[in-house]
Amino acid sequence: MKATVVYESMYGNTHSIALAIAEGLGSAGAADVVSAQEATRMDLAGLDLLVVGGPTHAHGMTRAQTRHAAVSDSRSRNKGLTVDPSAKGLGLRDWLDSLGPGAGKAAAFDTRVDMPALLTGHASKTIGKNLKEHGFELVADPESFLVSGDSGLLPGELDRARAWGQMLASTLK
Repeated sequence: MKATVVYESMYGNTHSIALAIAEGLGSAGAADVVSAQEATRMDLAGLDLLVVGGPTHAHGMTRAQTRHAAVSDSRSRNKGLTVDPSAKGLGLRDWLDSLGPGAGKAAAFDTRVDMPALLTGHASKTIGKNLKEHGFELVADPESFLVSGDSGLLPGELDRARAWGQMLASTLK
């Protein structure tokens, strides 16, 4: 199996989830993990599975304005947050907009604050919709992984991401 997990991450939470999903996918073969910026240089042809995820900002996928605000917020409020090295690169919205027609199996995930989805939204739903519009077949419902109000992953979310990766791998057998 050949799988790639493409992520966008602001504070490293989505990056950590992407790595855990790839670990779970490893039960069926190796999975690469790349940022949206790195994915611009990739040929997606021949993938058995494309998994795409990013943080939820303002009820959906990030935009340049929300990404900039997140980086500024981490510095101005002295929250002790570390900005992910990929945060200054291309976001998922722009990467997805640049994709040509695709084919194959895909899945979408996001990270969002642990609050009712009605209040936070789900970036994964929009990511999934974009993947389908580009010709990919979703093999699972979009999935959310939760962070606390201070932007740390909730306990158990990495294990849940690994299990989700294993479940995605099982859809390919």
